[in-house]
Amino acid sequence: MFRKIATCIALTAALASAQPKVADILVSLDTQSKMNDDIKAHVALTQQKTGQGAKKLEMTYYRRDSDQSFLIAMTAPENEKGNGYLRTNDNFWMYRRNTRTFQHINRDEAVGGSDAHGDDFETRNLAELYGAALDKDGKEIIAADKLGEIPVWRFEVKATVKDVDYPKKIYWTRKDNNLILKEQSFSSNGTLMQTGYYRKYTQMGGKYIPIQQIFMDEFEKGNKTVVEISDLVLSRLDGTIFTKAYLENLSK
Repeated sequence: MFRKIATCIALTAALASAQPKVADILVSLDTQSKMNDDIKAHVALTQQKTGQGAKKLEMTYYRRDSDQSFLIAMTAPENEKGNGYLRTNDNFWMYRRNTRTFQHINRDEAVGGSDAHGDDFETRNLAELYGAALDKDGKEIIAADKLGEIPVWRFEVKATVKDVDYPKKIYWTRKDNNLILKEQSFSSNGTLMQTGYYRKYTQMGGKYIPIQQIFMDEFEKGNKTVVEISDLVLSRLDGTIFTKAYLENLSK
């Protein structure tokens, strides 16, 4: 009898240890997303709005995680070509080709009139922005689940700072490598605002990079944005790229 009880206790402990802490998953996600090298890539955003058809934006994207800088140079459509966005330190600038002027804007500024925002292109540590949501018993809201045939962890987080788009999120991450497969974003009153699907990853420089994502607007049904990344290059970029002068010269 005592041996059976001891076996049950050991089994329960093993099962409990198999379930990770939400904080550990968030740290793993941060580690995966932060690149050791600079990045240059082509980004295409296709936005579908009910009654308006599809709108496609294309851009060249430069990113340096060591100092949290990025530059976006719009390449299509024609009315956006030459426009751009620059993030350096805590400053975020929008450049307009027709007036040849820079305007200091907020991180939540829409990019090219799309549903994408400036902060969608920057690297921020999830572990510093969110913490595990707790149930009525004070336990983390996390459970084993499946997306199709893929074993995942489904867990809920709540913002620990005010400077976030969504104060509550639910993630579905692979059990084997913690990659995000799905996320749901909620408003402060608990309304589901957006569902994101991470459809495809590529592995470069020892990191996994999402190269195809779909974001469904849950507030205005029928609207969605597809993000596709191609022509990825990981290499040290010249520091002059992350300057106003460089962005302005690109539009000449």
